[in-house]
Amino acid sequence: MPPDTGRTGHGGQDGSRGLDPAGVLVRQITSALAAAGHSVAAAESLTGGRLAVALSDAPGSGATFLGGVVAYATDLKTGLLHVDAALVGEVGAVHPEVAAQMAQGVRALTQATYGLATTGVAGPAPQDGQPVGTVFVAVAAPHATIATQPEPRSGHRNDIQNDAVLAALQLLHDLLRPD
Repeated sequence: MPPDTGRTGHGGQDGSRGLDPAGVLVRQITSALAAAGHSVAAAESLTGGRLAVALSDAPGSGATFLGGVVAYATDLKTGLLHVDAALVGEVGAVHPEVAAQMAQGVRALTQATYGLATTGVAGPAPQDGQPVGTVFVAVAAPHATIATQPEPRSGHRNDIQNDAVLAALQLLHDLLRPD
């Protein structure tokens, strides 16, 4: 089976040439980052690398996407991304402040203009007192860090993971293009 390129096979009226919503966002993000001479890096937990795949899929992404860290294990979040271990001990790994610190950590690690992060519970069981479908995404920008919780989703873990990628991309997109 060929890899998923984000293409739906349907022509889009927005010039997207049949890209799925994430593909459209990534092209717009890549264009905005390139125009500003900026870059992005990803720190992922529940999405397991899907965000990095999405960010690297657009033409020109080599100039804007620096790389990513899949910190599935809590020790990697605290050790590599410098998430506060006391915070994780108090609230668990699925928390908006953990997402914020992951975004800040990957931004610092890679020297990217923006750090983008995902954490949450894809299932099949709850984690850290959070139900399946709970997701937090964050973006660390030069002068602010924003963490949000998209609407929780129930369903298959792949759907939850893909929705988390879309939510993270939308957050960065909205920050880059506030109009």
